[in-house]
Amino acid sequence: MAGLAADGLNPDVGLLYDINGLAKEAPPWLDRVMGFVGEYGIMLAMVLVVLWCWWSVRRRGTAEDSVSAVAGLVWTPLAAGIALLINIPIRGFVERPRPFLDHQRIEVLVEGKTDYSFVSDHATMAMAIAAGLFVAHRRFGLAAFGLAVAEGFCRVYMGVHYPTDVIGGFALGTAVALLLAPLALALLTPLVSAVAASRPFGWVVRSKRAPAGAALPAETLGVPEPRAEGHGENGLAA
Repeated sequence: MAGLAADGLNPDVGLLYDINGLAKEAPPWLDRVMGFVGEYGIMLAMVLVVLWCWWSVRRRGTAEDSVSAVAGLVWTPLAAGIALLINIPIRGFVERPRPFLDHQRIEVLVEGKTDYSFVSDHATMAMAIAAGLFVAHRRFGLAAFGLAVAEGFCRVYMGVHYPTDVIGGFALGTAVALLLAPLALALLTPLVSAVAASRPFGWVVRSKRAPAGAALPAETLGVPEPRAEGHGENGLAA
């Protein structure tokens, strides 16, 4: 399967040349910026969005809301890690070389990429974080989706991945984050509840400054989770 994109007429290769061709025409300083952003910058921004979401939900939500949201936020990096582990055998099975090894005139902005190309680790991790964050908080999740798409574009622009490597990463990250979310949240929610009830670590889940009856707006709801009878209807879905 290493010859998956060997044909220069393949639309995948054509789109690679179109996007990577922008790097050839761009000034050197812009390519350096894009190389840093695509390799490190966007992933750092994703971490900051997750932290911002945590800070927001623990200050604004009720105790029940905060537990559900924080459980979703804990699941977010775990989903990314699981998706990366699943990608290891996928890469070994497909054995697709990096595009600059099979095609000429590729502008490579980051050196030292010697592993296989399909699927993109960066795209997988970025989309897993975005999907996991969307489960915890819809508005922050949409912002993370935008960053994930930008990450995918950068990987092709940098000449280190085919477009289908990125699409495959998006699919893998989304599938892991969403399909395993019900099981993960069922396990994480009691743990987060215990942390919230503890005296020294309760602030991690809910700020003391949060109003006792505050709840997040309905439009920020994620995937609803079943609640026990007698609980209020407001709150974040995990």
